[in-house]
Amino acid sequence: MAARNDILFRVARRRSSVRRARNLLHAVAGDWSIGQETLAEAELVLSELVTNALRVPVPGDRLVEVRIARLPEDGVLRLEVGDAGGGKPEVRTPSEDETGGRGLLLVDALAHRWGYEPRPSGIGKTVWAELKTPDIAPEPEGTEVAAITVRAGQRVRVWGEWLTVRGLHAERHTSDSEAHVVLHLDDGPGLRITADSPLTVQADPPPRSGDGAWRDAPRRK
Repeated sequence: MAARNDILFRVARRRSSVRRARNLLHAVAGDWSIGQETLAEAELVLSELVTNALRVPVPGDRLVEVRIARLPEDGVLRLEVGDAGGGKPEVRTPSEDETGGRGLLLVDALAHRWGYEPRPSGIGKTVWAELKTPDIAPEPEGTEVAAITVRAGQRVRVWGEWLTVRGLHAERHTSDSEAHVVLHLDDGPGLRITADSPLTVQADPPPRSGDGAWRDAPRRK
């Protein structure tokens, strides 16, 4: 999955949605450098927030909105779950014979801080929790260069994502006065652009064998 600062999705009001939310959390954990301990705690918190939202008495066709975001400047992973119900979420201390009611107690124990706020639509609320994650990775910085200077192994910003250049070659046709570069990326189709087009590349990419190797395509006669 390409690096980004948040993901927003909606889930149906069914029990399997808790697992889906956890799976999406795991999907971004690697890109964001979330440690295993924090990931385990975030998984518990997100599960409780989604479970609570599913229990809110609202029509069954109302979806639950989930947002997972990283705030690297604050060293925080933020989890948000919105539902169409009213009420105020409060931490309870259930008796020993009660089987439920401990969800927010767990959230309160694991989260750096948490709270709730009205949804922008005016219907329902969003319950959020933030977990301290000092090693969370920020969005990679980039610098703008001409396409012809890009090297294999670098990561480029294309179609709104950071993709790795697996290979590339230059093209020039007699019927076309402009030179072109074709980038072979790790996801999606190849990208053919003019050699002097600006591309944003990730600063200081990790070294790879074969960096800087150009493979010139045969020119048409």
